[in-house]
Amino acid sequence: MEKGAIRWKGDWLESRERLAAWWKGEILDRPAISLMAPRDRPIEDIPAFEAAADLYSRWILPEHRINVAEREMASTHYLGEAFPYFDTHIGPGSLALFLGSEPVFADTTVWYQPCIPDDGLRKPLEFDVDNKWWKSQVRLVEEGVRCSRGRYLVCMPDLIEGLDTLSSLRGKRQLLLDLRRRPDFVHEKLSEINGLYFQYFDEIREIISDDAGGNCFSAFRIWGPGRTAKLQCDFSAMISPAM
Repeated sequence: MEKGAIRWKGDWLESRERLAAWWKGEILDRPAISLMAPRDRPIEDIPAFEAAADLYSRWILPEHRINVAEREMASTHYLGEAFPYFDTHIGPGSLALFLGSEPVFADTTVWYQPCIPDDGLRKPLEFDVDNKWWKSQVRLVEEGVRCSRGRYLVCMPDLIEGLDTLSSLRGKRQLLLDLRRRPDFVHEKLSEINGLYFQYFDEIREIISDDAGGNCFSAFRIWGPGRTAKLQCDFSAMISPAM
């Protein structure tokens, strides 16, 4: 198999070239497009595991996550620039977990419990290699890479950054009050979060980066030939234009 190719999408190298052109605002032979459709028969027969016993197992145990993802990928046609990938996220905004939040697992998402009380405002946010959720994230990514065996890509999880992460750590209502009462605290924490985002991002990227030096990112099903992610600030919907 040619270097960089993935077996469950035979034209991946061609699609990757087209996506690289898209990032530069260029067009090769046609616009980039992403389409998926169910296969009549799976490209590979993957027996289903016994259903996970609880939400924690469904989200955290690599064997369950990978089995569900592989069966879905094997049963899907990836057309145009669509590509098969194992989504390693622990909910939308898992950076909050690594910084002290505890998760509330649900069927289709994860919620993050506030963890910065009023008496903990001065405590700096730090990279914690021993954080149990960070260890779970690394294990999920590493197992995904090990099991992929050239069949599909393994993606960067949806870490999320900025005010959305601070909202998870502090609580939405409290952060809105902080914007008025202690804006210096907000800016201080945003600076810490931004630095830590790149630290955690690069740790994961070292594991998943491909031969083109690129990576795929879970949200929006995107791939790029360098550090690839998306930016967002859902919290901004609650901030006035003046602020």
